Amino acid sequence: MKWSQASDAGLVRQVNEDSMCVEPGLGLFAVADGMGGHQAGEIASRTAINELVRFLKAHYPFPRDPGSLLLQGIQEANRLVYQLSFSNPGYRGMGTTLTAALVKSEYLYLAHVGDSRVYLLRKGKMHQLTEDHSLVGELVRLGGISEEQARNHPRRNILTRALGIEPKVEVDGARMKIQKGDKIILCTDGLTVHLSPQDILMLLQENPDPDRAVSKLIQAALNRGGSDNITVIILAVD
Repeated sequence: MKWSQASDAGLVRQVNEDSMCVEPGLGLFAVADGMGGHQAGEIASRTAINELVRFLKAHYPFPRDPGSLLLQGIQEANRLVYQLSFSNPGYRGMGTTLTAALVKSEYLYLAHVGDSRVYLLRKGKMHQLTEDHSLVGELVRLGGISEEQARNHPRRNILTRALGIEPKVEVDGARMKIQKGDKIILCTDGLTVHLSPQDILMLLQENPDPDRAVSKLIQAALNRGGSDNITVIILAVD
């Protein structure tokens, strides 16, 4: 595989509360979008990513079913963020999304909490592999609002699921077989609040090189306001 990654604070936020992980030795790629005042969101996202990496390294080489191990690692990350939230009054109520992709042989294992996303570009078509755990995500699934309305909804930042809020968290998991030519995109909502799947597809097709595609995606989100932190990882299966 080839991969590229970048993160930008955007044009409005003073602090970048996004964190990401690129660990090709483990086959692990992940993004996290923190929430909480006084930089607590940054601490939550970084803690979750670091704990997931630590947990998986401690269990490497992986067993036959690394997907269950990935889910367990996210539970451990949740537990640590939850405990840390009580260690300092400034951390109270902090939390984070966490979306991880683990590549082993010809399989991609996903684990997901929150409204960061994973897309798959395969044979010219975009597929969203995760569901947003957010208020507007629920409204879209119920048919109450459109994807376009969701991007501009005043309550789009309200999550229905996040790490660090409860002692345990429900984690979505999935497994799929990857194919030559696939591109896998992990991103925080700082990208998807400004760019539709069609926008992302067009920029990926115009920029087949992962480094250039990541740069173009972030610049496009900045050009449309850059209202949040923006983090993007692209994996290209060749």
